[in-house]
Amino acid sequence: MALDKQQIVAEAVALLDAEGLDGVTLRKLAGRLGVQQPTLYWHLPNKAALVTEIADAILDQHFPDLAPPPPGTDWREWLAELALRLRGALLAHPDGARIISISQLSVRMAAISEVALGALVAQGVALRHARLIVLTVEHFTVGHVLEEQTGRPGAEDAHGFDIEAFTRDHPMVVSGISEYFGGGRTPDDLFRDCVDVIIRGAGATAGLAS
Repeated sequence: MALDKQQIVAEAVALLDAEGLDGVTLRKLAGRLGVQQPTLYWHLPNKAALVTEIADAILDQHFPDLAPPPPGTDWREWLAELALRLRGALLAHPDGARIISISQLSVRMAAISEVALGALVAQGVALRHARLIVLTVEHFTVGHVLEEQTGRPGAEDAHGFDIEAFTRDHPMVVSGISEYFGGGRTPDDLFRDCVDVIIRGAGATAGLAS
């Protein structure tokens, strides 16, 4: 049966979920599809093109519809929700943030940016400021998830780490972490709070009322 690009990309996403980005190779993908590797070149010239297709497929799953906010919606709240949605899309797959970060030609990511820019401009934000705000929120989201998907240091990584000395030398860092999460807040809360700081600060810089 002849392959089409949709089948190839769907299998590539399954391979990503099974082995992570480092395990996604054209050789392995061809094996899963039961074809010779050169067959894939009819649809995808190289791994970079494959990764971009994977990025678009991931974003399609979580952004099946792209629409500006309804009339009367505050752009700050709408943009924060967009960031939450993007984070969810990246966390849904191993190395999701890595994939988006290296997929500079992702048309789906460009479409998300286009809608976001249009939403801000429609509410009176100058295009220059809108671009800076959207770009900052997107970069923060991808970078934040990159850190999340890297994972915490394991026991082997922490071998020899003196937690008592660290606590003594960095009391504000440790107290700040304890105070924030001591109230029952979660990593989800941390992400949302950070995004809110970025968006509200950006709005103030652009001379917009909070």
